[in-house]
Amino acid sequence: MTSITQQPAPRVAIIGGGPAGLMAAEVLAQGGAQVDLYDGMPSVGRKFLLAGVGGMNITHSEAKPAFVARYGERQLEMAELLQNFDANALRAWIHGLGIDTFVGTSGRVFPTDMKAAPLLRAWLKRLRELGVQIHTRHRWLGWDTQGALLIHSPAGEQTVTVDATLLALGGGSWARLGSDAAWVTLLEARGVQLAPLQASNCGFDVAAWSPFLRDKFAGAPLKNVSLNLPDETPRLGEFVLTAGGIEGSLVYALSANIRETINRHGSATVHLDLLPQTPLSKLLAALSKPRGSQSMAKHLHRQAGIDGVKAALLRELASAACFDAPKQLANAIKALPITLIRPRPLDEAISTAGGVPFEQLDKHLMLKPLPGTFCAGEMLDWEAPTGGYLLTACFASGRRAALGALEWLQNPTE
Repeated sequence: MTSITQQPAPRVAIIGGGPAGLMAAEVLAQGGAQVDLYDGMPSVGRKFLLAGVGGMNITHSEAKPAFVARYGERQLEMAELLQNFDANALRAWIHGLGIDTFVGTSGRVFPTDMKAAPLLRAWLKRLRELGVQIHTRHRWLGWDTQGALLIHSPAGEQTVTVDATLLALGGGSWARLGSDAAWVTLLEARGVQLAPLQASNCGFDVAAWSPFLRDKFAGAPLKNVSLNLPDETPRLGEFVLTAGGIEGSLVYALSANIRETINRHGSATVHLDLLPQTPLSKLLAALSKPRGSQSMAKHLHRQAGIDGVKAALLRELASAACFDAPKQLANAIKALPITLIRPRPLDEAISTAGGVPFEQLDKHLMLKPLPGTFCAGEMLDWEAPTGGYLLTACFASGRRAALGALEWLQNPTE
């Protein structure tokens, strides 16, 4: 690891106490820097702790090529960040904190107790032992005319002069946990060109559900289904019907492509297969059986197992003529079109796309317009699906930015 040999130790300020900022603090302190971490919230790691509710999915065990491909258009840049700190290295780091991990049936990696809090407590203990000073309720306000950091603290506004600054301020989702994107205007005012923040891993709205569907089935899960955009391979999973559209893990997996399709065309139509395990020919044969005096609802239930929210959504989106033509009805069940018109608001998203483009950064993750200022975490312009990929990239980018800062502090003219 790169270390600082000059005396006295250089002072580095980290702005943001999420996974990227905390990882950067550890690497910088181990490298010999004096580290002060500032966070506007009453405690650090708040979004990290929220991500652990229901099970702390820390990373994923799939092969590295497939893992890197999850970062889409930024997979080349992310491959570089993950080169020396990939999923295996992250697991080893967690084990070093005394926390064991296991691989679930889906390939996702979890701490053995499934909780985030013990990991965070062990990590903060390590940081304290390394001499990292954590200042909560300290909100970064930008720079003064002399280039010092402006910090609003419980004691009032103060200026902080440092040798380097590392920004790890998160994206623009979950503002109540600290990621409010206030940094956007601060960086733009200093000449940094940013990509607009957009919702990622988010739900989407339709034009309108009928009052019946909205009132009776909002919040109902659709399980064992598949979704796909045209010309894409269907994905299996589940999602939830909302009062205004759809959300949930299966929708999140497609969210980047859905969002970009809406950006290009104003809407995106996804196709829902209500019975992905049933071949079309078998479904058609079942639906073609005479139903006699049975209602269509009873026929669908008995012959195809379709009822509840699935039946209601089929009624909502399929044409009335389908229900008198078994072939059309079977086709509708296997490819029910849902037209989506916009993503849910940014603050509702699990994560965000956009932010600081890699083109605005040098090899150290230092901002080209602002020498001595480094960036890491979700504020960088990348996105990934849920499943451990988001956290892994935050850890890896925090580590890389910290190493870059150590290198730059040794040779600031390079």
